[in-house]
Amino acid sequence: MEKIVKSDEEWRKELTPDQYRLLRQKGTEPAFHNEYWDNKHDGTYLCAGCGSALFSSDKKFDSGTGWPSFWDPVSPDAVETETDRSFGMVRTEVKCARCGGHLGHLFKDSPTPNGMRYCMNSGALKFRQKK
Repeated sequence: MEKIVKSDEEWRKELTPDQYRLLRQKGTEPAFHNEYWDNKHDGTYLCAGCGSALFSSDKKFDSGTGWPSFWDPVSPDAVETETDRSFGMVRTEVKCARCGGHLGHLFKDSPTPNGMRYCMNSGALKFRQKK
């Protein structure tokens, strides 16, 4: 996969202020007050920064957390993870493998087949509904 590298200025011009805060500054959004937490349509979730396919609705589940949650990405190379030690916690950050945008965090606490919960920010995603 070809990596996308842009300057901070380029990202600021291309993204909305909220997308920039989430994707480039590792922000988060309020639970239950975001676009996709309760989306039940079939389709694919893309990176809002670069358009890469990240997650499929068939691997989305209601985690009860108020953020869109998935138990697996569309492919093993769609996302990357790294250790996040911010706010006095140790978590696993999930980033778009293509553009490096912050998507959310990965937790190993779900009832899904693999026990994984990719807890994503809606504002870091775009949804392409299946026709």
